[in-house]
Amino acid sequence: MAARRADVPSIVFGWEQAMPFLAWTIVPYWTTNLFYAISPFLCRDRRELDTHCLRLLSVQVLAVSCFLLWPLAFSFERPASDGVFGGMFAALEGFDRPYNQAPSLHIAITVVLWTRYVKALHGAWRWLLHGWFVLVCASVLTTFQHHFIDIPTGLAAGWLCVWLWPERIVAPWRGARLAADPARWRLAVLYAAAAAACAAVATLAGGGWLWLWWPAFSLALVAGNYAWFGAAGFQKRDDGRLSTAARWLYAPYLAAAWINSRAWTYRRPAPVEVADGIWLGRTPGRADRDRFTVVDVCAELSLPGGARPGDRVVPMLDLVAPSPSALREAAAAIADVRPRGQVLVCCALGYSRSALAVAAWLLASGRAQDADAAFARVRAARPEVVLREGHRRALLAAQAAPATALAAEAAS
Repeated sequence: MAARRADVPSIVFGWEQAMPFLAWTIVPYWTTNLFYAISPFLCRDRRELDTHCLRLLSVQVLAVSCFLLWPLAFSFERPASDGVFGGMFAALEGFDRPYNQAPSLHIAITVVLWTRYVKALHGAWRWLLHGWFVLVCASVLTTFQHHFIDIPTGLAAGWLCVWLWPERIVAPWRGARLAADPARWRLAVLYAAAAAACAAVATLAGGGWLWLWWPAFSLALVAGNYAWFGAAGFQKRDDGRLSTAARWLYAPYLAAAWINSRAWTYRRPAPVEVADGIWLGRTPGRADRDRFTVVDVCAELSLPGGARPGDRVVPMLDLVAPSPSALREAAAAIADVRPRGQVLVCCALGYSRSALAVAAWLLASGRAQDADAAFARVRAARPEVVLREGHRRALLAAQAAPATALAAEAAS
């Protein structure tokens, strides 16, 4: 199909002219086929097998669709090679034409295979796996199969399909629905506009500016979370960490969010006690957690060091009021872990989501008579908190159906 077009372009950087051709790297390149064939047998149950095969299918559908819609050609002439390596190149040329470039299907499949094998290997074997798969990824250049642009796009395609079919958390598209909250739509539009701006600069400027496609993709996913996926789109698990796929896909946004959280709280980094051993603060560092059990309501940042025994994770989107059910769950989590001692309720800054969760606990446990009293008590402890009318409505909606744990605590 691509060969029927009059002129199939290439995207190649000047420095790639100095890339050496290493015939022996056809060996790690070919081993992807062996890893592929064995990988289904590493699955421990039907669910893992279905997930693994859906990832492999999805990544091939995605890559082939890109090859048909936006074909690119490999522009270098491969040097002749003989012997065993020459035979392996000849076999490859029998079915591999130069138009299946970006995203590199070889790279994308390697990502999917890595997520399967890394679960099965430990210790030195896992490090050997990492090293070999890095060599596999490099081999697409040294065998003159791909230009550099195919590698980051292949990584993006692979991680996107892993994100679509997660194993330890609900898939982001299951239960997704269009947001009814106008505030979520405003943020979705802002993030989408920022993504479009990054994409425009990357397209028009080219060269090194092409890396702006990464934040563009990341911001587009964030926009999707506010418009449709909700907090589940960040894939924060019960262990307090975002999935590996989410950490790759959202990396530019996550870096900016972490810097922003530290910049806003630079002058007052320490948590404050609101009532009866319940503390309010930003996402803590590892060194700040020793005296607390944590209730983490931040969706977009991993909890440093992951969740410890007794910690609870109730992800909520930033800058918008959470759903009443999420707010009840957070308040119930605070009540559940309070007997363990000092409890830190945290979000990125400790100014909104976590403050609202503490207010919900105050109200449902009888420590505040109404929403205004709960807000006043939280503000007295931390004047910087941002609690608006939308938060008040969410709190009142959550109050209408208090959790059993909270009712029991109030009775005691």
